[in-house]
Amino acid sequence: MEKVVLVAWILVLSVWTTPVLSKYYSESRPYESVQEKRTHLRFYVHDILSGNKPSAVQIAGPNTTKKEDGPTPFGSTFAINDLLTEGPEITSKVIGNARGIYVSSSQDKDLTLVLYIDLGFTSGKFKGSSLSVFSRNPITENHRELAVVGGRGRFRLARWFVLVKTYSLNTTNGDAVLEYTVEVVHP
Repeated sequence: MEKVVLVAWILVLSVWTTPVLSKYYSESRPYESVQEKRTHLRFYVHDILSGNKPSAVQIAGPNTTKKEDGPTPFGSTFAINDLLTEGPEITSKVIGNARGIYVSSSQDKDLTLVLYIDLGFTSGKFKGSSLSVFSRNPITENHRELAVVGGRGRFRLARWFVLVKTYSLNTTNGDAVLEYTVEVVHP
């Protein structure tokens, strides 16, 4: 027991007496504004819930025993990996993917989702760049607006909006093609 106490005291004293050889470093510089660019993009998102390889799958659901009305009951959470294409056809040139999650956040008849998606571009001028979208999405409205809250690559510090229009919707299985018109400002 005496040896344990002695070792403990040696450790405490050695830590207490060890000089600190590093210093906090900080440097502030005046902000130099950068000329910003405005970029306009239009593409299509294919949100596929059906088939043997869906691009959106439910990963959590409400803990309830009552039968909920509607295709996505309140609290349903989906993970997505949707294709981005140049045109509305699934055979159009693929330019990237939308990856993220959406949650059914409405308890009334007007279905609303809260979504976070990363619109990643895999070809063209913006290959390797992405836009971050975090917004409320009232999907029963034909035209809606989502917030662009950031990005990476050529879209670092991006902001502004995405206008979403439902191009087609299969009400039987939930598959949808969405037209995204993006307006962003970025350095």
